[in-house]
Amino acid sequence: MRGWAFAAAGVALSVASAQAADPAPFELGGPGLKIMVTRGQETLPIAQVPSLAEGDKLAVRADLPEDQGAKYLLMSTFLRGATNPPPKDWIKAAESWKKKARDNSLALTVPKGARQMTLFMVPETGGAAGTITDAVRGKPGEFIRATQELNQASLDRSRLDAFMAAIRAQENTHPEFLRSVAPALARSLSMKLNEECLSKVVELQASCLLENRETLVLADVHSSSIAETLTGAPTDLALQLSSTREAGYGFYSPYIGVVRDLAKIFGAFSNPEFDYLPTLTIRRDDSASLLLNKAPSFKKPKSVLVIGMPAIEADSPPRLRSAADGPICAARPGIVLPVEGAPLIYSTAYARNMKLALTAASGETVELPVDARADRGGYVVRSGDPLPAAFKGTVKGHLYGHWGFDRFEGPDFTLQLPGDAAWKVAGDEPALVAGRDNILTLTGEAPACVEGVTLRQGDGPAQSLGWKVQGTDTLALTLPLGERRPGDIRVEIKYQGIPTPSVLSLKAYAQASRLDALSLHAGDHVAQLSGQRLDQVASVELAGMTFEPGGLLRDGSVDRLQLATKGEAAPLKAGDQATARVRLKDGRTVNLSMTVDQARPRVTLLNKSITPGTVRDGRPLIVSGADLLPDDGRLVFSVRADAGAQLRADDVLEVAPADGGKAVRLGSGTGLRLSGPDVAVASLDSVALAPSAGPLRFRLVRGGEASDWQPLVTLARLPHIEGVECEAADCTIRGRDLFLIDAVAAAPGFEKPVTVAQGFTGSSLSVPVPGDGKLYIRLRDARDAPVILETKVAG
Repeated sequence: MRGWAFAAAGVALSVASAQAADPAPFELGGPGLKIMVTRGQETLPIAQVPSLAEGDKLAVRADLPEDQGAKYLLMSTFLRGATNPPPKDWIKAAESWKKKARDNSLALTVPKGARQMTLFMVPETGGAAGTITDAVRGKPGEFIRATQELNQASLDRSRLDAFMAAIRAQENTHPEFLRSVAPALARSLSMKLNEECLSKVVELQASCLLENRETLVLADVHSSSIAETLTGAPTDLALQLSSTREAGYGFYSPYIGVVRDLAKIFGAFSNPEFDYLPTLTIRRDDSASLLLNKAPSFKKPKSVLVIGMPAIEADSPPRLRSAADGPICAARPGIVLPVEGAPLIYSTAYARNMKLALTAASGETVELPVDARADRGGYVVRSGDPLPAAFKGTVKGHLYGHWGFDRFEGPDFTLQLPGDAAWKVAGDEPALVAGRDNILTLTGEAPACVEGVTLRQGDGPAQSLGWKVQGTDTLALTLPLGERRPGDIRVEIKYQGIPTPSVLSLKAYAQASRLDALSLHAGDHVAQLSGQRLDQVASVELAGMTFEPGGLLRDGSVDRLQLATKGEAAPLKAGDQATARVRLKDGRTVNLSMTVDQARPRVTLLNKSITPGTVRDGRPLIVSGADLLPDDGRLVFSVRADAGAQLRADDVLEVAPADGGKAVRLGSGTGLRLSGPDVAVASLDSVALAPSAGPLRFRLVRGGEASDWQPLVTLARLPHIEGVECEAADCTIRGRDLFLIDAVAAAPGFEKPVTVAQGFTGSSLSVPVPGDGKLYIRLRDARDAPVILETKVAG
């Protein structure tokens, strides 16, 4: 398996042996090339071409100074496979020092069957063309691999250069902005950001951010896919690296770094006459400037500069995703369309002529040019003429352009612009009550463009309010009327860029506390008080117990106050009549008569057992105890009715996640059977609870009443282990869904666990060798109940 790592300052491409020194960075400026590509009737500079295609026509010439002393032979070759040498007529040469264009440049057509293209700049030497031709045709696979790596490394270098240029631009103009700009740049370009740098004084932030450049570039799945490796589809090397302790100690810090062992590759076909030097290309317009990691030699062995060209394959544009969490306000110039998933849109010119197509509700359309801005986290709409009058309220937007020669479709956006329509109360006008907070829902145009909401009453000062945008036309507000008197109030909604706010006149009404009823079940520690203005209730005394207020719910015009007491339940039986004393916060007390309701159903958990699922094509995980339910397992548990009560045929057991997820109902014919008058046995397949995970709870439901929730088991998702291999130093676990593992240890005490990074998507883990032949796995869904993986198959 090929090793992968990162080289210094610009993605160095050659890796020497373990005993040799680190490779030099690519910081030496070399010669340049001028390259244009024509496909059909359209011609593009090389900087705008992510990949070549059969039939493309290329014009290539050396870009050398007038006083160039060394003469370079410019050569090109097309490659078609590691085991299929190219024909001789696929290899062309031009003498760059000649005056006539037909002699000093290359006019090429990508032949049918070609998959890669490589350029060479060879110092003038007798027989050089033949030597290079023999090397290419002798070992085509090595040149294919080298070309892929050089092209990939140049893309990585483009992102690093873009990041460094943006940081230095801020340092020179507005260094105080680095604190906000640097994180945006890092997200846009997939760079590693040292957060500690932003806590330094302004003058030191930029230099700190650009330290250790060899660890700045993170994985970009799209650009990796452009340079497929010789063995097939590219592996997600970044996440593979993040699972090792050497790469971040368990944190998500996957550095890019493809160990590009070109020194070894080129050594295979170097000879006393020629030594091969890898180059990075910095592509701008039709120029391809070369960067070298060591000075070329013009004495034997002379240095042959190797230039990787884009692959010859179908274009694979990135899948741009919208990063907007709701409608975007387009009321002011320079709006940002946040996108994610494509660092190369910021560091290359592959995405070109990008536009935002807007469609109004009337069907009228307009197109606006946009520019990719890494420091803004997306595409910025260029300022221009005002939009037509039809573009008000909610407008649909679509981002598109070209990726190389092909059309490039981006994501859709919802944009909003304020119009003249007034804000209204959603539904019937609410009965706002002074002395309490009130929920208010408003509808109107462009809620995303709301800049501020204030509350006014009479000549008093304005009070700023918070709000939430819901959907495309709704604002949700909470009116703090706790200290307000009854009377007229005004809610003012101000749009961005519009000085005059929209005013909504409402009325707050006075309402005294009203106590309707107190509900208490026999034997309960909780009760419910219904009425109005129950936020004024301080406590309730009943039968020697004191109930304290809990949560307050509003059901239409009725308040429902939850009450709870500590200690033993009230000594009252069903049907008993009693008088409760309700104490209000202002010191008053109110008596309220009530009748004790029938006791709620209650059950006790008797027993439980778990049957794990059958592993068909992998290694089983041993689940011990009766408190961990695998996601492919089956749970059987029994309950008994309390206090001599009997269970009924229409009783239902509900099993639900402890965090309030959807419950599974078990009844007669659906997993629940009575084994006696007061005992029931329930059966449940864990798949019925998918995709939930974590602690489960259960309760008995009878008619409209339900018992208290009780803990049951913990539902845990299990990874699929395909195999485990151990050597003297470590073991390797192979499988799927390994992100479900939190840690792996060689001993049950987890003294020195190997932790798995959040978001891990690799298919193998390196773990210590256990002493007892068992690995102990702690799952993310059940950290207190480890499972066991045996490293040796019994028998």
